[in-house]
Amino acid sequence: MLETVIAALQIGPSSEGTQATLQHILDHEAEIVAAQAKLVVLPEAILGGYPKGKVAGDRFVQYFTEAVDVPGPEVEALAGLSQRTGATLVVGVIERSGSTLYCTALVLDPENGLVGKHRKLVPTARERLVWGRGDGSTMPVVETAAGRAGAVICWENYMPLLRAAMYAKGVELWCAPTVDDSETWQASMRHIAAEGRCFVISACLFEQADQTDDPIAGGSVIVGPDGMPLAGPLTGTEGLLTASIDLADLVAGRAQLDVSGHYARPDIFTLSVDESPRPGVAFL
Repeated sequence: MLETVIAALQIGPSSEGTQATLQHILDHEAEIVAAQAKLVVLPEAILGGYPKGKVAGDRFVQYFTEAVDVPGPEVEALAGLSQRTGATLVVGVIERSGSTLYCTALVLDPENGLVGKHRKLVPTARERLVWGRGDGSTMPVVETAAGRAGAVICWENYMPLLRAAMYAKGVELWCAPTVDDSETWQASMRHIAAEGRCFVISACLFEQADQTDDPIAGGSVIVGPDGMPLAGPLTGTEGLLTASIDLADLVAGRAQLDVSGHYARPDIFTLSVDESPRPGVAFL
């Protein structure tokens, strides 16, 4: 048995903006080191903030200003945290690219810095007013010290074909940054863990009720490949949620159910995935 510690860091954005939030993340360095975590997942949009209410006019300009460049100084600071703690970080950010904003999950490696990013494929509801859509070129599954990790953001987890694509890539650590604090989300995380026979780490934003009219209560959770919670859900507070895992449990679980292998029927069902970049303008 070879156990590894994985974690979800449940925090909320600072009302003082991105730099204050970044410092809040960095302040958890000692806690991550003490936990000996090899993978830490942070919430959706933790840097840049989740859009609430009507984000237009001057409010959009402010929101755009609080977004981060990839690469950029905030990414460098997160890479430094990853290096010092020895933990791979999966961090939800609002990425500024040109004049468009994307809801993005960054993967930062202790040795190599930024090794992957995933742009949310389909913004949901009011998100569509402020976020662009990602394409198939940013759907990585990367090797980490804890296992093969991939990120699927919030309600993307309800896209069956995206799940099928990620399972086929051999994801072992399903990282789900989110702002969904509902009971239904908990059921979904357990379903994905059981369906994909993977470990699911969901990190949710947390906001104090006295800080906003529409607070997010958290609900970060870590689920094993049998669909049973290993830690959490954590609600009503900030905190680092941890669990010790053994990747051998995936082998045992997939002996019964391997949805991309012996439990697939490619003679009946097939899926084609286009991973090519889709820029608005191509210079040939």
